Amino acid sequence: MSLASAVQYAVFLGVVILLVKPVGGYPYRVFSHQKTLLDPLLEPIERLLYRAAGVDATHEMSGVEYTLAFLLFSLTGMLLLFAVLRLQTLLPGAVNSVNLTTPLTPDLAFNTSASFSTTTTWQAYAGETTMTYLSQILGLTAQNFLAGAGGLAVGVTFLRGFAGRQTQHLGNFWVDLIRAILWVLLPLSLIGSLFLVWQGAPMNFLPYAQVTSLDGAQQTIAQGPVATLVFIEELGTNGGGFLNANAAHPYQNPTPLTNVVEMLAIAVLPAALTNTFGRMIQRPREGWVLLWVMTALFAAGLVVSGVAEQAGNPQLISATHVTQAPSETQPGEIGGNMEGKEVRFGIGGSVLAAVTTSNGATGATNSAHDSYTPVGDWSL
Repeated sequence: MSLASAVQYAVFLGVVILLVKPVGGYPYRVFSHQKTLLDPLLEPIERLLYRAAGVDATHEMSGVEYTLAFLLFSLTGMLLLFAVLRLQTLLPGAVNSVNLTTPLTPDLAFNTSASFSTTTTWQAYAGETTMTYLSQILGLTAQNFLAGAGGLAVGVTFLRGFAGRQTQHLGNFWVDLIRAILWVLLPLSLIGSLFLVWQGAPMNFLPYAQVTSLDGAQQTIAQGPVATLVFIEELGTNGGGFLNANAAHPYQNPTPLTNVVEMLAIAVLPAALTNTFGRMIQRPREGWVLLWVMTALFAAGLVVSGVAEQAGNPQLISATHVTQAPSETQPGEIGGNMEGKEVRFGIGGSVLAAVTTSNGATGATNSAHDSYTPVGDWSL
């Protein structure tokens, strides 16, 4: 493993660990209804949503009630997304519809809606040739928020039930859902999306650009409200990218800095929930034990995959006498397997993303995992 890769991994893990305690305290305050800085702004919106939805925020649900509410919410979201996808060419705002070449058949729409409503990260379509802007925003981005918030609500309730042991009162799913969206996902996504725009991710509603290449060929360059979807895609642990190349595309992941920040969006909140867990059960040390176990497994994946990819494929080298050392046509960090990886990320940034998305079950890959060496791919 190169020194640059090792430093990148160490800094990434260090940042995650440093953020665990401050970030972990925030969900604890949000879901236990303690005061936060956002309360004056968000509490009026919260009360308005309760009134509009007819939610009794004081009602404590049992485990069965909470489960049924979650299932009803997930099924409704899936059916609404399915309807949006099937009707997308009839809905307004399809400014890029002239470029759509993949029909959203019933089975593809069902596959996509099931994937997004369960954060399964199964993407069986190319975003730029399949989805309209309205489908990307109203359908997929919205479902990233809703499914992510639903998962966070269930996770917090699991911790709440673990802390309460024998209690049948686990909170209110609708309250937890709304607070997860308003207090956690929306503020973080707003900041993260603005950061991506600053780094070069598009945020517009223009038709795809038609350009002429240097050799005279006509080329279509997809664009659109990319930044809206990308950050919540990572934060909500979903894998459906705005563009087919996903996090390898320079519009979704423009720079090495955005690569690290997007990986932090995947890793920090789950890591911090170990601290939330410790606070809820009033045993902080147990939360730290969980964190160190997670960190050890994560670091092992980075080391094994990083070393394997840096070494390259020995069978390829011995059988074909092909060198994987750096050259004008084979960039890399002191050599290694650059097959299927973006030069702007190198082996270090590619392995970091591969291990993070695999551990977070996110699927927003920035490299081709089937091009990894056997050992490097196995460690994912």
